[in-house]
Amino acid sequence: MSQTMQSRIGGREWLRNALPRLVLSPSFAIVLIFVYGFILFTLYLSFTDSRILPSFGWVGMQNYERLFSVRAWGIAVDNLLIFGSLYIVISCALGLALAILLDQKIRAEGFIRTVYLYPMALSFIVTGTAWKWFLDPGIGLQAVVRSWGWESFTFEWIKDSDMAIYTIVIAAVWQTSGFVMAMFLAGLRGIDNEVMKAAQIDGASTFALYRRIVIPQLRPAFMSAFVVLAHMAIKSYDLVIALTGGGPGTATELPATFMYSYTFTRNQMGIGAASAVIMLMSIAAIMVPFIWSELREKK
Repeated sequence: MSQTMQSRIGGREWLRNALPRLVLSPSFAIVLIFVYGFILFTLYLSFTDSRILPSFGWVGMQNYERLFSVRAWGIAVDNLLIFGSLYIVISCALGLALAILLDQKIRAEGFIRTVYLYPMALSFIVTGTAWKWFLDPGIGLQAVVRSWGWESFTFEWIKDSDMAIYTIVIAAVWQTSGFVMAMFLAGLRGIDNEVMKAAQIDGASTFALYRRIVIPQLRPAFMSAFVVLAHMAIKSYDLVIALTGGGPGTATELPATFMYSYTFTRNQMGIGAASAVIMLMSIAAIMVPFIWSELREKK
């Protein structure tokens, strides 16, 4: 084989190996700059005296000290604990119940599964707006029930500072419980039927079957659901803005709404960046152990 032919073959091999990298390089560069680059920039801003616009006056940990002394931040964290815990527990419980129901090979399973999954196709802005209309005492559920003759019926959670946070939970659970159901249903369909049949032959009740065999084998699905829901709870912004606007007062203020408010409304970019870094650290504290355990199991 001539040297010219060998060089052509070598060039083709190089192009074949380099083509995937060339195709992916623009996307990689964009992600590197506009995701990780801005994460590092936000981290830097959290140590500066930035206000309306970014500045480069170094103030060290001063923004973090001020952040944890702001009463609104404490309220936002408390609301996140309430919202996040209820959101994760109820979504998992409802998703598991729906998955078990569909796993019974009922009729019209495909249609029902689509109905349950449909809310996830909506944006949180649409969900928040729809639930705002539904829960508004003047035009929503309360007005409809009273028009039917039940004049004493009252449902004003969305205007009650003590109950408004639970309206966020209701709307969020409605949107994502179908997604959690799909995760659990995939896990249920992956369980070996022979094990189930053997347990039934041994006289295991349905409750014992699910408690001792089915649910323990759904551990990966539970972990995945927890990570996804916790991540969504921490960064919840558009649902809150569309549904309650963070009110009444600060009753439904969450870290994401606090971050936006202090960065772009109150012109305290340094404090806003510090709150964003705290949110990122919270998400990382959930994601990193999960990814590490998944990689360890694969090895």
